[in-house]
Amino acid sequence: MTIRLVALDLDDTLLDSHLAISRECQQAIEEVNQKGVKVTLATGRMFKSALPYAQQLNMNVPLITYQGAWVKNSFSGETIYYKPVPSEYGLLFLERVRSLPCHYQTYLGDELYFDRLTPQGLAYAEMAGVEPVIVDRLETVVEQGPLKILVIEEDTDRLDCWERELRAEFGHCLYITRSKPHYLEAMHPEATKAHALAALAAYCGISREEVMAVGDSYNDLDMIRWAGLGVAVANAREPVRKAADYVTCSNDEHGVAEALRKFVLEREEREGGI
Repeated sequence: MTIRLVALDLDDTLLDSHLAISRECQQAIEEVNQKGVKVTLATGRMFKSALPYAQQLNMNVPLITYQGAWVKNSFSGETIYYKPVPSEYGLLFLERVRSLPCHYQTYLGDELYFDRLTPQGLAYAEMAGVEPVIVDRLETVVEQGPLKILVIEEDTDRLDCWERELRAEFGHCLYITRSKPHYLEAMHPEATKAHALAALAAYCGISREEVMAVGDSYNDLDMIRWAGLGVAVANAREPVRKAADYVTCSNDEHGVAEALRKFVLEREEREGGI
């Protein structure tokens, strides 16, 4: 089956360890675009945090952001998929994480909200390239239906324990995932990369079998399993590598470029073009 849509995770997949897109990856994406294949980003990042990378790659397609909670076109601004956290469950989740010794934050209207400044929160804002909005109480934001709630804890063993507890308490009403070892995120149950990618493929008139997804972490698992061709970078978590149809090179070895050449560009050459 010919690949017509490619979804790329950003951090630790398309981006190298310096949070940059390598020349090799950018060139491969440009060549794929020239063949008429759509390439998009599928990231847990905010839309405004993902947008500069999309602009660098001249992407005129909807971007999958906030783990799949918001799919929005980077040129037209059109929203094709939007799944905010139900406020009643978000408030209960926030109340629960307030009892934990950790940093937590939320998002609404493509803004990042804190109710206190912490080193972890400031480091996150710097990495994402966004300015946080400071409010007295996060409840005033969460009651409006945020896009997600993020918990940051550097002690991954402690976060593993909290994840088990939070899944047991909220797994029936929220999608809880880990995008990085020290990030735990809570979203709408249908705010996943797989749900968002399925919506985007349907919007573009593309079948599941014609979709390729590339990722590295637990939040990429459902997308990699859903796509007709699931690819993991070599630095991916073990369950992600096991779930993938193919394991490419690491993010620091231009793994996205290698996969695009193998499954899109070279396959098209072998088959004589579209």
